[in-house]
Amino acid sequence: ADMITIKDMSGLIQPSRIAELVPLFKKNLSIPIDFHTHCTPGYGLGAVLMSIIKGIDVVDTNIWNFAGGTGAPAIELIYIFCKKLGVELDINMEAVAKINKELYDIRKELAAVDATKQFPNPFNPLTDTLPAEIDKEFDKAIEAAKANDEEALLKACHAIEAYFNFPKPNELVKKAEVPGGMYSNMVAQLKQLNSMDILEKAMELIPTVRLAAGLPPLVTPTSQIVGAQAVNCALDLKAGKPMYSNVSNQFVNLVKGEYGKTPVPIDPEFRLKIAGTREEIPYDMSKYQMQPNPTLPEAGGVKLAENEKEVLLLELFPQVAKNFLTRQKEAKYQASHKEEETEKKVVEEKQEEPITGKVVEAPMPGSIFKIQVKPGDEVTKGQSVIILEAMKMENNIASDYAGKVKRIFVKEGTPVQAGAKLIEIEA
Repeated sequence: ADMITIKDMSGLIQPSRIAELVPLFKKNLSIPIDFHTHCTPGYGLGAVLMSIIKGIDVVDTNIWNFAGGTGAPAIELIYIFCKKLGVELDINMEAVAKINKELYDIRKELAAVDATKQFPNPFNPLTDTLPAEIDKEFDKAIEAAKANDEEALLKACHAIEAYFNFPKPNELVKKAEVPGGMYSNMVAQLKQLNSMDILEKAMELIPTVRLAAGLPPLVTPTSQIVGAQAVNCALDLKAGKPMYSNVSNQFVNLVKGEYGKTPVPIDPEFRLKIAGTREEIPYDMSKYQMQPNPTLPEAGGVKLAENEKEVLLLELFPQVAKNFLTRQKEAKYQASHKEEETEKKVVEEKQEEPITGKVVEAPMPGSIFKIQVKPGDEVTKGQSVIILEAMKMENNIASDYAGKVKRIFVKEGTPVQAGAKLIEIEA
């Protein structure tokens, strides 16, 4: 290896712990050591300062407007600490300042997926002077780190972050032990679901769901799978249903064993409940099938994926790519056939017949990934009739009724809201 990284994606390494690890790594390894952490639970800035004092070679940081909170500590704060410690940085801070101006505008453009929308107060260490009381907090932090006084170190670092308006330590993340990116992703998804009221419950359920699934590491993709399932379980409880009433296909595959052996064995009875088997079944690569590449009647009969780039996109991100490519090609076709589309719209606006049967509704907002039945099909109670893509996971929507499919109200690729009518079934 050319370098070893201590990767703390949850930001849970406390300064006292990194103070133990860095000397051990430096003693036993001759290659550079990198430290990567996040500020979400409130340890990041103090832990990075401690690692520098203990002799770390590289630390990962973010530029000001994307730093703190679920991100890494700001390079600008680390720059001040290093200047005070006499540590030379081979970094062009003038270039960093220019980049930061661009990042400010970029972050504003990303407001829809910004978990906090809390910008730090403007600051450039090359041109701005620190108030005496804040400059003193930097000195206090250094003194505390050298004395291995973790409480005083964190107190000083939190005072620095508060002055610059970085987010406060997140107790939910600390308790759930989740990565910063996983938390911000969950917040963004719950906002899309209009379900921010279940955030605390979903976070509370993450350790339970993770343990039941064999304690997989909370890194992509298993962090997303566990997080999305915790949200599903919270939604189940909110609706008065038992946990795991709705499970994503990816969670089923994780429990089944298709993502590999988990650090902790999964209870065979739980595996039976979720995946229909007590035995672990690894993924059989010999049975891999490429994603369907249908023609799109609504787009003039072109293929969903028309070139190698689009085929690769479909293989890597099937749900997202299918929706993206479908909408892209339909928009292109409609732009060149405006008159036909106007006539078609007039025909479609005729009076709909009243609903006389039972209706299967969407339990959450999402996008229709796959319709598994057609009008005239007989379905049984509990049978999966639609796959709904929500939170980047495939969720099987089961019918609560037995009978014959009378009508399908949606098309593949269309977005739906919670409670949207999906299928009408005649008993």
